[in-house]
Parts: sequence; C-alpha cells; structure tokens
Amino acid sequence: MDRSVASAGDRSSLFTRCLQKCELQECTHTDNHSPNTFPLSLRLTHWTCTDNCAYSCMHQLTDVAIDEGHHVLQYYGKWPFWRLLGMQEPASVLFSLLNLWVHVRGYNTVKKRVPDGHPSKSFVMAWSVVSMNAWVCSAIFHTRDKPITEKLDYFSAALVFIVALYTAVARFFFLGHPRRQHLYVLWGALCVLTYGLHVTYLSVLPRFDYTYNIIFNLVLGLAHNFLWLLYTFPESYTVIRRFPPSAIPRRYRPRCASKVALCAVLTMAAMSLELFDFPPIERILDAHALWHAATVPITALWYSFQVEDALDEGWQLKIGRS
Repeated sequence: MDRSVASAGDRSSLFTRCLQKCELQECTHTDNHSPNTFPLSLRLTHWTCTDNCAYSCMHQLTDVAIDEGHHVLQYYGKWPFWRLLGMQEPASVLFSLLNLWVHVRGYNTVKKRVPDGHPSKSFVMAWSVVSMNAWVCSAIFHTRDKPITEKLDYFSAALVFIVALYTAVARFFFLGHPRRQHLYVLWGALCVLTYGLHVTYLSVLPRFDYTYNIIFNLVLGLAHNFLWLLYTFPESYTVIRRFPPSAIPRRYRPRCASKVALCAVLTMAAMSLELFDFPPIERILDAHALWHAATVPITALWYSFQVEDALDEGWQLKIGRS
C-alpha cells in the first residue's frame, strides 16, 4: 500500500500496534514468511509482507468499527476494500476496463463511419487514443496504488481534459482551415506548453498537490463543456457558428444538438458522486467506482453524438451559403 498519504485510520494507535505486531510475527523471519510464498496474484501485483500486514490490520479494525457502530475510517487515503486477485479496488478496475472498451469501440466506429478528410475525424480519434491510454492507467492505478501509478493516472487524465479542450476549440473556430493554420499551430503549442508546465509542477513538488490537480482538470472540463453547450442553443440564440461559413446558414441547428446537453447534464450529475464520498458498500463499491461506472454510458452517448455531428448535412457545401 502507498503510505505517502496518511489518514485517520493509519494514524491510530490501534492500527500502529496491529501493524507492528504483524510485521514482527510475519515479516521478521523471511524464510517462513517470504512474499515468494504468497499466491501468484499477490506476487504479480507486487504485494510485500508489510503491505499484506497493513491490509489485514485495516480490515480487522474495520470489522471492529462496524461491529461497534463506529465510523469506517480511511487508511493511507483509501477506503478499506476487499482485494481480488491482488487488485486493491477491483470495482474501479472493472469499470476502468469497461470505459476502455467503450473508447475502443467508439474509435473503431468513428474510423469506419466518418469519411477520411473530414475536419473533425482526426481530432476525435486523437481524443480517443489519449482516453484509451488514460483508462489503462486508471486500471493499473486502482490495481495497485503506488506513487508512479498514481502519477500516471493523474497525468493521463489531465491529458484527456486538455486534448478535449484542444479539439473543441479547433472544432468551433475551424482551425483546420488552410487560412487558419497559424492559429492552429499557436493553439496546439499553447496546449502542449500548458500540459508540460502542469506535469512539471506536480512532479517537482515534495508532495503531490491534489487540490491544484482537481482545480486544473475542473477548469479544463468546464471550459470544454461550456463550448459544447453553446452548440445546443436554439436557433434564435445562436452565439457561435456550428458549421463552416460556406456550408450552411449560421442559425442552422442540427437534430443531434440535444445530445450534447444531455451529455453535459449527465456528466455533472455523475461528477457529484466525487463530492459525496462514502465508505464502500460491502467494502466493494464506493462513490469513485460509481463515477467510473457512470462514464461508460455517457461516453457511448458522446461517441454517438460525435458521429452524428460529423455526418450532419451542415458540413456539406451544396446546402448553401449564409
């Protein structure tokens, strides 16, 4: 277990005494209690004897807390979960893999159905790739919480947010147009610089700045959602051009516009799970796992919209001019 984040549970004297006793009994004589004697699943996921003692003590004290009607405590920044095949948070691992599957399917759908050369295709596919990477890192992190897996998870998630905003800006300001190539390059360079500074800042700190990381991702996410919400406005309140000027009148509103609003509302509702954290149900399912579960259908809906948007008649030059 990662011990970089202390919580009420692991700071308690009961836990400290339990851990010391277990380490003395189980970890001192390595000939009899070596990690090499662990099940294969624990060896593959790099559980040490001390990790195993912390896991055992955590659940022993959680049993006592439940029996006596006390609050369940966190340990090293985590709720007590039953592990499965060496995975610390098996429910979150499962839902991370389901999200990965949705993105793989969405990527293939976009590749197959959206014509090559379409202005949005390369942007959506790039976002798909970084999203797939993020969910792989998420599954690894929830399997074993280590400093390196934590950073990979957070940095890959931040990359998804910044690429999403990058693609939204490029989509709505038509930066792929030949006359706007200089803006396209500048916007891309700004995004790369911002992400580089973000990763550097969090990497050089003596302790990971969780508050800053949340704010950074939240700002990017809100900006991305704001742009797409403008897409949903009724014809009479149009403030942006949804399609290229030479393609269709400014007020043209595609039939799929309502899907964006639904995605935004569902995403905000799902994110509220992170604000109302609670001890895991049966030590299996917590708010964070439910958040990962909720993003599966939302992501499928988002890909459905992206394909409809790309195939909408608003991109066709033959319709007319504004």
